[in-house]
Amino acid sequence: MNYRFLTAAALTVLCAGSASAQQAQISIYGFIRNYAHVDSHETKALTADLFSYLPLDNDNDAATWHFSAITSRLGVNVSGYEYNGVKVGAKIETDFYSGVSGVTGTATLRLRQAYMTLGWTNASLKVGQAWHPMAADMPDVISLNTGAPFGPFSRTPLAQLDWNLGGDKTSFWSVTAAAIWQQQYTSAGPEGASANYIKYSGIPELYAGLNYKWKSGLVRAGVDFLSIIPVQDDNVRMNALTPFFYAQYSKGLFSAKLKTLYAQAGEHVNLNGGYALTTDGDYAPTRNSSSWISLSYGKDWQAVLFAGYAKNFGTSEDIANGAHIYFSKNSFVNMNSMYRLTPTLIRNFGKVTAALEYEITSVQYGKYDSAHPDQYLDTGCALYNQDLHWVTNHRVQLMLKYSF
Repeated sequence: MNYRFLTAAALTVLCAGSASAQQAQISIYGFIRNYAHVDSHETKALTADLFSYLPLDNDNDAATWHFSAITSRLGVNVSGYEYNGVKVGAKIETDFYSGVSGVTGTATLRLRQAYMTLGWTNASLKVGQAWHPMAADMPDVISLNTGAPFGPFSRTPLAQLDWNLGGDKTSFWSVTAAAIWQQQYTSAGPEGASANYIKYSGIPELYAGLNYKWKSGLVRAGVDFLSIIPVQDDNVRMNALTPFFYAQYSKGLFSAKLKTLYAQAGEHVNLNGGYALTTDGDYAPTRNSSSWISLSYGKDWQAVLFAGYAKNFGTSEDIANGAHIYFSKNSFVNMNSMYRLTPTLIRNFGKVTAALEYEITSVQYGKYDSAHPDQYLDTGCALYNQDLHWVTNHRVQLMLKYSF
């Protein structure tokens, strides 16, 4: 392959683009981030074991450790271009998670975000792959899970409209409306986790929210609606409604954040949820209460405390059997409740950050036999309530990051 020719062609295209849109401003950002951690119990974890989810329901207390830089990131922001009074911007962002199977492999580039924005005086439109509206606001932990599964975690294709209802630059109300697709983070179902179920439905996931922002804080309240068809030929829908609330406040070096939601299903945004086939041949979503709070103080030296709690309430209808419960691929149908406490100490040296974090995650499981999924199941609510027991993992994590 003639690499000189390809390089020259690429430079020609870039120069042509710069000449035709000289008003556009391009800024590159990113970081090199290294994680090292030790776990005390076997854990369900993603992204080369960096994205800790929950400890497995077993007796494996053999300590494991891991080190990786695959979450290093590179992004490009585009701004400054205007056409007929409409401000046009864009973002594309990538890291190196793709290519790793388990904890082994050679990491390659993968797409995190890629969207464009159109801005008017009182409104903005975002189109492309971006953070789900319920996942965009995050706690201050250094962990890659950013509080999941106690809060939604999803980057997904969407079209999102934000409309300013009035006020000044420091205090105003706005509304958010979004139509959302599924891609990397998907619903569970008979085929496993897949975007086919929303493809069959012909209806995008829908979100509507009201926001109020002032100088020292922000409040959001909204509701998310999902309608999928798990089996295309049956044409039977699973409908789920999730109310959501988020608030943050800051004063001086202190910051407090809170997020809570009562999710139906929710596995498509990394919550402990799903749905089940009912005795009537319909689908009933599980109900999941998930909340977290994050407190932070400091600048050069920063102390953070995160606390999260999740409770699985099961379904509100009788279900057919344990073989037709479709639950989060990152969790387990016998998960009853769980909590996490995460104190973090951060030292900032300009653009260099070093941090030490301790994460304790404990899960209450019910007795479960995978060979006989009906044996300990309460079919009235799709819960495993017998012989409840706690399983705990302790993770100690170090992070070193250089941002540019």
